[in-house]
Formats: sequence, structure tokens, C-alpha cells
Amino acid sequence: MSDHHIATDDAWVPEACTLPTAERPLRLAEFDQFFADAVRGLDRLSAQHLRFQLDGATQVEEAARDLTARESSCCSFFTFDLSRTAADSLSLDVRVPAAHVDVLDALAERAASVRNVQ
Repeated sequence: MSDHHIATDDAWVPEACTLPTAERPLRLAEFDQFFADAVRGLDRLSAQHLRFQLDGATQVEEAARDLTARESSCCSFFTFDLSRTAADSLSLDVRVPAAHVDVLDALAERAASVRNVQ
């Protein structure tokens, strides 16, 4: 186990996360559902920057804003930027400082694996 990652059922939860341990499986399930339902593609723009292409539905935008706000409150090292790229698509940029690149790596791997299961 590294200083920044807790490996629990392939989870990508960093030790810096202040979300209570009992709530972490629920948050992971929320991310998995979001990845499966809303993500249409992902691009690694740099070691510290990941971009998700999302379905542009209003409920996807609302879910993304809610989920990223809650994640920012417990893992403050994440920077999320949600923008509408077209009427039917959204872009979610996720950035981390260099010390948390391993968490972004795991997030990208998790999203890709969830999307491939579908």
C-alpha cells in the first residue's frame, strides 16, 4: 500500500480522503454507476489531468455537479471542472497535484474498467 492509495476491492480511495470509511463503498458505487451511465470517453491529457466526455443530459450534469461537489469536500486535492461542449455533451476535467497522480491513475483505470463491463 502506498501513502496515497488504499487497495480495497480495487478501490482508488486515497488515505487523504476524509470521507468516513463506512461511507466509502457507497461513494465508490456512485462513481461506478456514474461511469457506467454517463461517461462516453476519457482522455489522459497529462499525468495530472484527466478529461471525461459525458452524455449531455440535464440529469447527467446535475449528477456530475453533485458527485464532484461531495468528492471535493472530502478529497480537497481534486479539482473538477464541468463544462458543456455541445448541446448533447459535457466535459468533466479532473486535475490533481503531482503528489496524487496515483489516485488519478486509479480513477482512470476504474472508469475504463467499469465502462468495459457494460
